[in-house]
Amino acid sequence: MQTVTLGISGMTCGGCVNSVTKVLTALNGVTKAEVSLAKRSAVVDYDPGKVGIEQLKRSVVEAGFEVAG
Repeated sequence: MQTVTLGISGMTCGGCVNSVTKVLTALNGVTKAEVSLAKRSAVVDYDPGKVGIEQLKRSVVEAGFEVAG
């Protein structure tokens, strides 16, 4: 397992946090995603053998948000 912190912009409410959490945890290989509106970030625990960072970022972007970095 590895952990990555993604900076996320475009979140404005708890619904946005739920949306980002849902798209991340739906990915095969993600075991946990803690999304924070205040910190504008997501801390994701994932299995790098099943999912990569680019895939994590792409899922957030496809949900309508921006990923920093």
